[in-house]
Amino acid sequence: MFNLSHVRFARPSLKQILLGGLGGSVGVLGVVLAVGIYIVEILTRPSKRPASCFDLYTFSPFELDLPAEEITFAPLYGDYKVSGWYIPCPGAKTTIIVCPGYRGKREDVLGICGHLWKAGHNILAFEYYGHGSPVGKPVTLGYREINDFLGAVVYAKQRAPRTRLGALGYSMGASVAIMACARTTEVEALVLDSGFASHKSAVGYAVRRTLHLPFILFDWVTDWLLGWKAGYHFRQVEPLRDIGRLAPRPLLIIHGLKDTVVDPQDAPLLYEAAGEPKELWLVPNADHCGAYFDDRAAYVEKVVGFFERHLLLSSSEEDGGGEASKLTEAS
Repeated sequence: MFNLSHVRFARPSLKQILLGGLGGSVGVLGVVLAVGIYIVEILTRPSKRPASCFDLYTFSPFELDLPAEEITFAPLYGDYKVSGWYIPCPGAKTTIIVCPGYRGKREDVLGICGHLWKAGHNILAFEYYGHGSPVGKPVTLGYREINDFLGAVVYAKQRAPRTRLGALGYSMGASVAIMACARTTEVEALVLDSGFASHKSAVGYAVRRTLHLPFILFDWVTDWLLGWKAGYHFRQVEPLRDIGRLAPRPLLIIHGLKDTVVDPQDAPLLYEAAGEPKELWLVPNADHCGAYFDDRAAYVEKVVGFFERHLLLSSSEEDGGGEASKLTEAS
C-alpha cells in the first residue's frame, strides 16, 4: 500500500478555483442552451419530407362514399390558404368543425367525420397550415394555428349561415379549439380529445419522458428562444386560462390515461377550470388520441350522442343563424 502521508499537495489558488468553476458553468450552460435550441427547432421546424406517390396511398372520402368537396379558406389573419374538406349533409341544421393535431392530416379524422355526417351534420375537416399535406412551412404549437381555426369558423358560417356550429379537436387541435372558441361565440359545443393544458406543460412532459430530466432546467432558455425565433412565449398558449370563458357552452373532454405525448393530468386540470355543463371521459388503456381505437363503437356513441343532445335536439327550438362572429386577433 502506498503511504501518502509525507506527500504535500499544492493548494489551488483562488484564480484556479474561479476558472475551474467558470469552465464547469459554461459547460452546463452550453448543455442547457443546446437542449433549448433543440426543443424550439423540433417545435417549429417544417417537415423536410418531399411529396411522393406514397402520399396518395391513403384513405379519402371516396372510400367512405362521402360527398366531400376539396376546399381552401383564409385564416382570420394571414395571406395563406388552409386546406380541408367540406362534406354537406342534405337538410343539416348543424356543422361540425373537425381538426387534427400537431403535424396531423385531415385524413387522420376521416373515420369520425363519416359517423358525424351520417348522424346528420355538415362536416368541415381541415388541417392546420404547414402541419399536414403542404410541407416546408414553419409551424407553432397552437399560437398561429388559432387563426386557422377562426378562419374555419368564418368559412362554415358562410357555407351554411343558419346552421349551429360544433367542434371536435384532437391533441393540439383540441387546445387550439379552446383558445379560439374563447374568442368567438359561434361554436356552441366542443369535444376535446387529448388536449394539453398549456404549451409549457406539453413541452415539459415531453422533456421529462425523453431526457428524464426536470424541465425547470430548460424552461427559461426555451421560452426565450421561442420568443426570439417564433415570436411568442409559453404564456401566450395556455388553454387552461381560456377554457373557463367557454361556459355555458357544453364541453366533453376525452383523454387516455396511458398518453405518452400529453400528460393525462392535463385533462382533470382543464375539466376543473371549465364551467358547466361539462363531461370528462378518461379511458384507462388509451394512448394519445387513442380512445377511438380502444373502442370505436363506444367512442362514436359518446361523441355523436354529445352533439345530438347539445346541437341537434335543441336546433328545432333555436335558430342557428344570426349575428356575425365576434372575433379578436389571437394573441
